[in-house]
Amino acid sequence: MVLKQIFNKKTFTGVGLGQFLSLLITSTGFTSSLLAKKGIDAPTAQSFLNYALLAIIYGNILIYRRKPLKVKWYYYIILGIIDVEANFLVVKSYQFTSLTSVMLLDCWSIPCVILLTWVFLKTRYRFKKLTGVAVCIAGLVLVVFSDVHSGDRANGSNPLKGDLIIIAGATLYAVSNVSEEFLVKNADRVELMAMLGLFGAIFGAIQISIFERNQLKSIHWTSGAVLPFVGFSLALFTFYSLVPVLLKIHGSTLLNLSLLTSDMWAVLIRIFAYHEKVDWMYYVAFVAVVIGLIIYSGGDKDENHESSPSNRIRLDEETNSGINSKGTGTVSSKI
Repeated sequence: MVLKQIFNKKTFTGVGLGQFLSLLITSTGFTSSLLAKKGIDAPTAQSFLNYALLAIIYGNILIYRRKPLKVKWYYYIILGIIDVEANFLVVKSYQFTSLTSVMLLDCWSIPCVILLTWVFLKTRYRFKKLTGVAVCIAGLVLVVFSDVHSGDRANGSNPLKGDLIIIAGATLYAVSNVSEEFLVKNADRVELMAMLGLFGAIFGAIQISIFERNQLKSIHWTSGAVLPFVGFSLALFTFYSLVPVLLKIHGSTLLNLSLLTSDMWAVLIRIFAYHEKVDWMYYVAFVAVVIGLIIYSGGDKDENHESSPSNRIRLDEETNSGINSKGTGTVSSKI
């Protein structure tokens, strides 16, 4: 009877959808890495289509409702700027470091979110959660150490610079997700996605016209360049749209556990698609990060789980709080 309760259609649907979301986050990293290998350096342009899709689809729903905004519009302006720059930094990091490093260092957003929610949202965490974070940070230190001292230069042109950029991007992702949690509790998911898409598209277009106009002109727009661009945006948009479905079926715990496997998919892509040799310290770092995230994600039954639809932060919070990321976040957002 116990096995029958566990192995049912609902469980398989949740696990399957969770792994699909994990693959979406990994695919955004894969396409970004592929574009970087082709010499294409237009990080803001990669995310622009995603914001445009969010604005068009969720914006039409918002207009159809004919209801006033629940949150002042200028808060969404700030959020849009932060989110655009977070995506810019994360995608930019692929020019300097490896796919594996980006996927692992993206976990830096978790301790950042803990600090921000503790200070601004008054969320409190038990010792078990903090222990998991400490193990994750130990794994992140190993990643940086491996990138600096490894003799395998396939990791990127400047691994240390790339690691610092992804850490900065993950920090902005944390700020974005904490802001989204506050806004979604005072508005709703459709309003948040619509306004984030609108202002993200506006500021993304401005940044492209100033900093990436020449790069876009110099790109030879073959199918090898167009498909990764479009694939990145569609994967990120699909991730944003499907996260609420998984949360409704199984809650944020299964979502967070499912997204842990994005790092595993990233390692497999690097080994089998890129035919690169992975330094042994990556495996140690990966194990440390996974162990830390499992400790961290193992919530108690009485915890209240809520999640904003952003894809970049894999987080299960203690009290009236929950954020997911990816990059993917991905995403994440790997929002």
